[in-house]
Amino acid sequence: MLKCILLLLSEYYYEIAESRLGEIYDKVNEHQVHVTLKRTDQHKREETLVITDEPETAARLLKDGWYVVILYHEKNRDKTFPQVRYGVEDLFLLEYRSYEEVFKRLAGLPWDILETDRLKVRESTLEDVDAFYRIYSEPSITYYMEDLYQKREEEEAYMQAYIDQIYGFYGYGLWTILLKETGEVIGRAGLSVREGYELPELGFVIDSAHQNKGYAFEVCTAILAYAKEELAFEQVQALVNERNTASLRLLGRLGFEYQSNVVVSDCDYKFFVKKC
Repeated sequence: MLKCILLLLSEYYYEIAESRLGEIYDKVNEHQVHVTLKRTDQHKREETLVITDEPETAARLLKDGWYVVILYHEKNRDKTFPQVRYGVEDLFLLEYRSYEEVFKRLAGLPWDILETDRLKVRESTLEDVDAFYRIYSEPSITYYMEDLYQKREEEEAYMQAYIDQIYGFYGYGLWTILLKETGEVIGRAGLSVREGYELPELGFVIDSAHQNKGYAFEVCTAILAYAKEELAFEQVQALVNERNTASLRLLGRLGFEYQSNVVVSDCDYKFFVKKC
């Protein structure tokens, strides 16, 4: 959990930050995050996000395992910051969510995506793989969708690559659904990119033991709102096997409109689009 934002800055930017430190503090104070402007690093690495504008400082801290973000400004444009994944240009425009999300990405922690009355949606983790195998072990789940890898190590490798490359690049993907009351993983849902198609695609699966309770409609409704409000998508697509009557009914309730029949990997699908 993010508990400290540590600013290790050059003399040039130190004076700027010192005079405006309150602007940053006001945005993170309610989340119990401390802001420190020092030239020393007397904080727990696993709880700290370091922001620096100096290549030497960044290199030293990265070597020691700190989570580092670069601050770019007019005085360091000609400098390079190898191995630093994220950078900012104006500290004083950032909201708490920006600090939290970059900290979680650097720390390998999942982003919380959204909540509904009964459900929580977050990015998937390697720890979710056990639950996914449980869910996909029910034969009806894989009637109309691709199964997991038979070998667990292959599924874990795929999941790690998905976390690093899909979440890290797009900022969205297929997420994990949990019951808020118990924390139990009951499915997956989200938005993905299908090769050969331009629109983001809605996908969902609910554990057979938790079907017919309205969870799919609840979570998909929230994801479509998220697609519009947070991701600024104007349209979302869905491809459903023509024999999957339950999913076809759900798309109708969600407001998707049928466009055409398509064939993907020798399988017949109905292609739907919804305006966000």
